[in-house]
Amino acid sequence: MKKLQTYNLFLDDLRTIDMVYDLNPGFVIVRSYAAFVKYIEENGCPNFISFDNDLGEDENGDLLPDGYACVKWLIYENNFDLRGLKFNVHSANPVASKQIRTLLNNYIRHLKLND
Repeated sequence: MKKLQTYNLFLDDLRTIDMVYDLNPGFVIVRSYAAFVKYIEENGCPNFISFDNDLGEDENGDLLPDGYACVKWLIYENNFDLRGLKFNVHSANPVASKQIRTLLNNYIRHLKLND
């Protein structure tokens, strides 16, 4: 399994870090699913991720891949050791927030139990 890297990632299409956090612990900002995937492929998985869910629409008004899609990509399409991953969900979408938290917490618990 690939180890986590020591950086913080902030996923949000609109918000700035100071809209979510009082202090800025040196976040790298990505604004879309594509940017999330590209940055992690090039730099490894961060040890902290702050997730938004709803990441906007394309020019036709169709929803773009969301924060939940990013989580599924992390879990199902990679070999990252997520046991030490810390995360926050700052999305205003309560249903999606719960989905993100539940999927990540369950997967991390699974990894720790099968260690």
